[in-house]
Amino acid sequence: MATVILRTETVGGAAVAAIEVPDVPQSMTARELIRLRAREEFAGRFPDAPPQDREQQADLAERAFRANGFFLLVGDRQVEELDEVVDLRARPEVLFLRLLPLAGG
Repeated sequence: MATVILRTETVGGAAVAAIEVPDVPQSMTARELIRLRAREEFAGRFPDAPPQDREQQADLAERAFRANGFFLLVGDRQVEELDEVVDLRARPEVLFLRLLPLAGG
């Protein structure tokens, strides 16, 4: 098992959130990482919300990734496919780089 740090930043480098999650498998798919981050972040903001609300947030995050709403970076490598397996032993920090919409569009 590994401990992973899930950080969310904007393209400009502004920190949005950072979550340390212990006891995760040593490798996970991008889909599993995205869903984990969404559930953990939502649970941190809304601890009394029912589990199905966390799963809805995970679904939204997965759709946002497919629509290029954010990039997923592990170390110096961009993960591009949901089913891509990520090795968390060597790089326990994962960056979710949130893209900002252009003004007026």
